[in-house]
This record gives sequence, structure tokens and C-alpha cells, in this order.
Amino acid sequence: MISVHRMGILLKKTELNFEDEGVLNPGVIKDDGRIHMFYRAVATGNRSTIGYCELSSPYEVIKRNKEPLLSPEYDYESQGLEDPRIVKVDNTFYLTYTAYNGTNALSALATSTDLIHWEKHGIIVPQITYDEFRSYDEKNEFLTEKYVRYNTNAKSHEEEQSNVYIWDKNLVLFPRKINNKLCFLHRVKPDIQIVTTINDVSELTKEFWEEYFGRFREHIVLKPKYSHETSYIGGGCPPIETPLGWLIIYHSVHDSIKGYVYSACAALLDLDDPRKEIARLPYPLFSPEREWELKGEVNNVCFPTGAIVEHDQLYIYYGAADERIAVASLNINELLAELMLHKI
Repeated sequence: MISVHRMGILLKKTELNFEDEGVLNPGVIKDDGRIHMFYRAVATGNRSTIGYCELSSPYEVIKRNKEPLLSPEYDYESQGLEDPRIVKVDNTFYLTYTAYNGTNALSALATSTDLIHWEKHGIIVPQITYDEFRSYDEKNEFLTEKYVRYNTNAKSHEEEQSNVYIWDKNLVLFPRKINNKLCFLHRVKPDIQIVTTINDVSELTKEFWEEYFGRFREHIVLKPKYSHETSYIGGGCPPIETPLGWLIIYHSVHDSIKGYVYSACAALLDLDDPRKEIARLPYPLFSPEREWELKGEVNNVCFPTGAIVEHDQLYIYYGAADERIAVASLNINELLAELMLHKI
């Protein structure tokens, strides 16, 4: 078992209007010696924006904005910007987030060259209806019972069926191009899928996604496998490049008598072909145990979304019970050694 040190709560909600309900699920990046955190800030009415703070060390906040860095501007994100992740590819920062309009939750993108000025590129995942999703399966027979369960319209929406899409969340970019291509993980429940073939996000057209879903089974990179993953899994922190492979810190969900339990988990993907899984821990890296993880806006949640490595220490930033941000640390070499004991 890996020794994980819970360092406690890093960020709490404040009385400021934009974050008086909670702060959670941050994207974290170290650039030019500075640690930047972009977090989901929740206001009354479950309306989310992206807040910003700067850290002087992996666990010390020295600057925190008193207003959102990014807020809803367009219809597709009218209810909020949720769960940001951030990477730097070449000289561009890519910040992905879930855009929510009250009906649809779909991954969107904003980019920057200075972390101050941002350009929004809109939704970059497929916008396909539930019926369209099922039609792809009729041709390819890829849907398992869980795909049907999690991707069936509840019929409770008042909107026209054409405006209600399958949810595609947890989009996480790799921090460099692989074989000169941009790569990212995304999630249509219950598995994690991967895109490895684009030069630029402008290529993510309707035609691209039609072809993608025509061979959907080929793009599934991680499936639920162990007891702590029995409900579904999803992307977490941006992949971390190591000599042994891409270290993937993701989240798992299993149902219990107390409801869903969200845990942080670890796997390795091949450096040259990240469609290939090398290893996976057969147990969670850490699960809700402390009071701040067990009780909150949503109980029993450890939801990892950001990570940095400092002097062989891996710091994982996560939403704790959907109300606060906490940090845990561990030795990355110990984790890699443990993963290699559980090769696929």
C-alpha cells in the first residue's frame, strides 16, 4: 500500500457572493516557478465560476482573487463553468472545464498565453442526442448495460430532444503532443475514452465525432475493473509524464448504503501510445476518511483534478465533499514501483 499524507484543507468557501456555497475541484499548474490554482467557485443557486489563487508552496496560498477569473458569457455555460483542469502545451495554456446550461454538461475550452487574458473556444466534445448515441450502437453494438443506463434521456427535460445531449465531462489534455498530435481523455459514462489524432481543436468537428462514434469501442482506454470502480470512472488530474509511462490520477465511483463514494485512483498508460494501459492499482489511492471528505455539499467525495511534482513528492489537489479544496502528498517513485507490481 502507498503511504498517502493528507495535508488537510487548503481552500474554503468565503462570504464573497461568487463562492459562498463552496470551492472545489481545482486545476493546478506550476509555471516559471509560480504555482497557479484555478478552482470551481459555487454561488447560491449552484451557479459556478472559475476562481483563481496563487500558492507560494504546494500547500500555502499567498494570493486569492476577490472576483471570478472566468464567468458565464454564452448560453452553453449559462448555469456555470465547472471543474477546471489546466496544462501547458508548447507556449499555450489550455484550460478545460465543464460548461453547464441547466440541461447539458459538456466539456469546453479556454486558452491563454499569459494566464491573464483568455479566449473561449466553446464546447469541444460531441453534441449528440441520446437517440443519436443509441443509433451508433445499432451499427457497432458497443453499448453495455451501463452505457444504456447512464446515457438514456430521463425524459424529464422540457426542452426538445434535439437540444438534450449525452453528458461528456472530465476532459483532460496531455501536457505535450504525442506523435505530433494533441491528445486528451474525456468521459462518457461509465468508461474513460481517449482522442489521439488531432493537430488542433478546430478539427473536433461534427464530422470528426461521427467517425469517432462509428468506432467508439476502439477509443475506450480505461474501464471500471475493481470493486471501488463498480459504478463508473472519470478523468482526474492531467497526465504526468514519467520514465515508466503516463501517470493517470483519475476518480472512481461505487455505490454504497451511504450513497456514491468518490475515490482517487492511479494507472499508467504507454508513453508513445496512451491508448494502451500498462498498470493500475487494484485499490484506491485514497478514499473519503476525514471529516472534510465525508460531510459537505455532497458527502463521501475525494475528487482529484490537479497535481504537481516537487522533489519526488506528488501533490494531489482535490475537491473534498464538493465544498472545499484539500491536498494530499505521496512519493511518486513509491507509487510507480507499486503500480509496476500490478501490470496489466
